[in-house]
Amino acid sequence: MAETQPLLGVSDTSMRSSPFADFKLSSFLRFIGPGFMIGVGYLDPGNWATDLAAGSQFGYSLLYIILVSSSMATVLQYLCIKLGVVTGLDLAMACKKHFSPTVNIALFIICELAIIATDLAEVIGTAIALNLLFDLPLGWGVAVTSLDVIVILSFWGAKHLKQFEAAMAILVGLVGVCFVYLLAVSQPDWVQVAWGFVPSSDIIKVDGQLYIAVSIIGATIMPHNLYLHSSIVRYRSSTTSTQLGEVSELLESSDEPDNGAISVQPSQRSTLIPESLKYSNMDSIFALIFALLINSAILIVAASAFTGEGEVAEIKDAYVLLRKHLGPAAGYAFAFALFCAGQSSTITGTLTGQIVTEGFTNIKFTPYLQRLGTRLLAIVPAMIAALFSGASGMNHLLVFSQVILSLQLPFAIWPLIWITCGASTGNAMKVCFLDHHDDEEDSGGDSTIVDYVNSPVLIVSSVVIGVFITIFNVILLFQMIF
Repeated sequence: MAETQPLLGVSDTSMRSSPFADFKLSSFLRFIGPGFMIGVGYLDPGNWATDLAAGSQFGYSLLYIILVSSSMATVLQYLCIKLGVVTGLDLAMACKKHFSPTVNIALFIICELAIIATDLAEVIGTAIALNLLFDLPLGWGVAVTSLDVIVILSFWGAKHLKQFEAAMAILVGLVGVCFVYLLAVSQPDWVQVAWGFVPSSDIIKVDGQLYIAVSIIGATIMPHNLYLHSSIVRYRSSTTSTQLGEVSELLESSDEPDNGAISVQPSQRSTLIPESLKYSNMDSIFALIFALLINSAILIVAASAFTGEGEVAEIKDAYVLLRKHLGPAAGYAFAFALFCAGQSSTITGTLTGQIVTEGFTNIKFTPYLQRLGTRLLAIVPAMIAALFSGASGMNHLLVFSQVILSLQLPFAIWPLIWITCGASTGNAMKVCFLDHHDDEEDSGGDSTIVDYVNSPVLIVSSVVIGVFITIFNVILLFQMIF
């Protein structure tokens, strides 16, 4: 087998140079979609709760935390794209391949807890939105939200992937339209808004700011998004794809060709992978910028509309105050945006539950049973809170779910960094491109091995992000205990 010298960091072009180099709109349009499925996770009800608390308590001063969180998410999502496109594995499958059974059991349990927490927040948020819009009792709202997602996800698959992506983009767009209206009627101080994006030492000096900042980071960089993004990008980068951006069914993991830890792929994919990385990364950046603007808008509206009202304890309080200060239309726009954000997030959250279970266990469940199981684990606590504690109990459960998410983040981030940096095995990010579909040395075909390991700049930046988030979680635990 003829082997060329590995090309270190060859896939990091989109992170080191202008993403618009050799840009083709027609190619980019084929990759639009996965970013918006991930972007909805940055707009879920957990984000709303933290952004509302930040704006109502501290004005515009924590806007820079949203910017920092979104920037970190952009880097981490790029690692997910690399993992899915280069290796053909999602994060759960890669962990199963590169870590010991004991480690994988621990990661699987922690990840499932995070997905339950995510699903819980999204079910609660959507139920609250239905209550605000239609005065539907919270218990019925939980039931309706749970059942409609099961029905919608019955159509999930490569054949309907683009329809799912389009639906997520429409829901995110509706949230954006609602907040454009809310920004217009709330009339914020735009000079102070600009200063809010400048980092300040007040995060240490002002009591309570650090806790809210940690909550924003935990709610923004959601661990389930790392698993989901690494999975859905594979549909446009399957080894059966021969055209750029082509959506195709995935091979079963047992059918994937393997050469030790090196992914073996046809030679024609040697040009498709770098292009797929570039356009997938652009799609992710575009969607995350949109999510950044909406998250910032939530905080800005809270800061401008709730001045003098103290802390907004619950999402329902925000709805009441918006109606009081800005009129009924503003309240309904807020509730409708919450419904769109919650509904889209419940779909992606439940889907991630299936991806994680199948990836870690390699057991193929009937999709209905898997999704129903994931949904029930979130329904039970949400229904108990709705029936016995009402809106107040559901809001406390919502905040608690974000704490769980924040604490789980390092257990998703560090395996992702470890694998894409090539630390798990020397061949983790290598691809062998064969002129023939036969990987035997005596086949007479030429081969090229290319190493897509992270570049030094990407390694340093991702490790810094991992350390930063881990330290923030230690601080959060310290505050919770003491």
